[in-house]
Amino acid sequence: MPLCNNSSCDIAVAVALLFTGALYICFSSRLISDPIADLQRSVNNQRRTKFPVDELEAALDRAAAGNNKTVIIAMVNKAYVEDVGVERTMMDLFLESFWQGEGTLPLLDHLLMVAADQTAYDRCRYRRLHCYKMETDGVDLEGEKVYMSKDFIEMMWRRTRLLLDVLRRGYHIIFTDTDVMWLRNPFSRLSNNGSLDIQISVDGGHAINTGFYHVRSNNRTINLFQKWYDMRLTSKGMKEQDVLKKLLHSGYFDQLGLAVGFLKTTFFSGFCEDSTDMGAVTTVHANCCVHIPAKISDLTLVLRDWKSYKASHVNTKWSPHVNCRRSWKDTHYTPKH
Repeated sequence: MPLCNNSSCDIAVAVALLFTGALYICFSSRLISDPIADLQRSVNNQRRTKFPVDELEAALDRAAAGNNKTVIIAMVNKAYVEDVGVERTMMDLFLESFWQGEGTLPLLDHLLMVAADQTAYDRCRYRRLHCYKMETDGVDLEGEKVYMSKDFIEMMWRRTRLLLDVLRRGYHIIFTDTDVMWLRNPFSRLSNNGSLDIQISVDGGHAINTGFYHVRSNNRTINLFQKWYDMRLTSKGMKEQDVLKKLLHSGYFDQLGLAVGFLKTTFFSGFCEDSTDMGAVTTVHANCCVHIPAKISDLTLVLRDWKSYKASHVNTKWSPHVNCRRSWKDTHYTPKH
């Protein structure tokens, strides 16, 4: 007796063929290379990569907690945390600006101080901040590194390498030099909707300054920082800021599809170009200045001017940056070690 009649056997065969065909299409489609899909899978896998919970990761996690994976990073060494003969330290002034600024005190919870030596790390811990001691591979980064000296350039490149590592770990960064006074919460002046990859301060016009910038972690910015850091090998004697300018003017930013915002000096001021509006100024950077004692003297006046403004709300001119102007002619200056 047959197991099935002709019609039922035909239906069974047809169903089996359809099922086999569906399985073939399913598995063969996975074998066919789709460049766009492969790239997207690669990006997603990179983002899911788990970094080891080392000291840096632990420090970043603490500092970025509750702040959408955004961390404020500043770098200090012994020269920035010890008295250089002007009673206060650069770190003292930097932290005081957060206390004196409008809406800035809570931001200390998201500040990570990167120490280049043990003295700076110990002082950071004493101030009960989020601290990380950067690996320096035996290079001495302790004393003051005068602008454009060999050690200054080396320190800037070490900083760039660290920030590249932070971006790779998926953290967004606000980097700030320690000679930047935070007078207002900058988040209200920054685009935080993801439309800009980098927002960077300027000395005037589009002359970028790497003393203050906001960078989002994504493939474009990671590629930029990798290229930037790699160029140190062919840019002997150039500081990292000039190399970044070179990349910008070469069109490399455009090649990566980077969206860049330049922060106006009205809001993100500096000694190169003062903001004329104390009612709008957010940060003040002691750029266009050579050494630490001059910066401390003139930034002390900045905080004094700021306190006067807060008491009166009368917009006045900043005190002249006399010591910083003189620092360019101070050829006999010897850094303290």
